[in-house]
Amino acid sequence: MAAVLVDGLTKRFGDFTAVDAISFEIKEGEIFGLLGPNGAGKTTAISMLSTLLEPTSGRALLNGIDIQNDQDGVRKAIGIVFQDQSLDEELTAWENMDFHGRLYRIPKVIREARIGEMLRLVELEDRQDSLVKTFSGGMRRRLEIARGLLHEPSVLFLDEPTLGLDPQTRNHLWEYIRNLNRRKGITIILTTHYMDEADRLCNRVAIIDRGRIVAMDTPANLKNRVGEDVVSITSPDADRIAGGITAPWILGAEQYDGQVIIRLQSAEDHLLELLRIIGGEGYTIRSISIRKPTLEDAFLHYTGREMRQEEAGAVDRMRMMMPRRN
Repeated sequence: MAAVLVDGLTKRFGDFTAVDAISFEIKEGEIFGLLGPNGAGKTTAISMLSTLLEPTSGRALLNGIDIQNDQDGVRKAIGIVFQDQSLDEELTAWENMDFHGRLYRIPKVIREARIGEMLRLVELEDRQDSLVKTFSGGMRRRLEIARGLLHEPSVLFLDEPTLGLDPQTRNHLWEYIRNLNRRKGITIILTTHYMDEADRLCNRVAIIDRGRIVAMDTPANLKNRVGEDVVSITSPDADRIAGGITAPWILGAEQYDGQVIIRLQSAEDHLLELLRIIGGEGYTIRSISIRKPTLEDAFLHYTGREMRQEEAGAVDRMRMMMPRRN
């Protein structure tokens, strides 16, 4: 049985469709990523899966439990780390964990044993009596993950878990998440707009754009579908280069913000010929680089635009319509 089964899940706010008939399955123990820009529908999707929002249509099962027919059952089976911090800064790390355990009615002896285990897991046992307001951003995220695991959920939601953290802290947190998945075998659903995060953590990734899943596969397969090599050319003639360049070994050429992204086979074998073609047309080249495809290339390939924030008006309207968490 799949840990998560989603079929045609949709959420509308008035005439705005935030999530548009998404469908996927997640295996037990898998780290599954929802990759997309701000406003793409990632948080709305996990808000429905975690019973914080009622779907407009469609259905979803978590460990066979229907998210609409048995919301209490779903909530017992999941843990969630919100994008926005939800810790009480005036309580200690232990007190935050203890309060969470009491809400889930975990008996005292079991609760205290689990709190100690979880704090050791995220290497915060030496700060268990410190007020959360003295913690760094990375320490707070680790504590939130530990708290989300206290009641032993089978599915853990991580909504933009490293948002706003410095690169070193992000890398450390990635290690915690990987170790958690290996040691506990827990199913993790991760939302992110960081390409490297999805690439390094996720077994599979669903690229979500404007509420729709436009591609879904392993990070390696998504990158391989783009083509073997990517040549990026910065030029004032980018539009004309992208629209006019042709050769049997060129798989595609697209223009984004003054850059031509050319997908081709064996770039090292064809680079000189490519430059001769462009130079022969009298086009100006300001810079050129060669690299292997990335998840950002995959996103561009499937959505036709850069990984950037959605139109502000649509995002703001969706936020106004979503219920606030107290």
